[in-house]
Amino acid sequence: MSLPGFPDAAPLTGLLGGVLIGIAAALMLLGAGRIAGVSGIAARAFGIASSSMPRIGAVAFLLGLPLGALIVIRLAGTSAPQFAAPVTLGIAGLIVGIGTRLGSGCTSGHGVCGMSRLSQRSLVATATFMATGFVTVAVINALNIAVAP
Repeated sequence: MSLPGFPDAAPLTGLLGGVLIGIAAALMLLGAGRIAGVSGIAARAFGIASSSMPRIGAVAFLLGLPLGALIVIRLAGTSAPQFAAPVTLGIAGLIVGIGTRLGSGCTSGHGVCGMSRLSQRSLVATATFMATGFVTVAVINALNIAVAP
């Protein structure tokens, strides 16, 4: 199934992924009493933040993210994605990491976990993420800037 104007869209796969993220966040909150915000867990794993989560647990969580993806890729029989600009992605990741520290959390922490708890800080943060995305798309479209797929 594809969407008009979006030939590569996979809405059912996206829905399934969203449901799995929601289930994982709920299990972590109910089972471990922790918010599944990746930036906070990464900060704990790298020792730049303290929390009640054991550091080894944070490291295991972070290692499970790419390992889980690799397992799904293998089971599905597809190939891993190829990235043309790993240095650029690395720099972008560092900038995002700085932003998550400044914003007291990342999109997963605020958007999935904070919104579900009606956290005021997360409501504002998520509204800011969305508004910034809308403005960015509008500016790119207005300036007719080509974006590589």
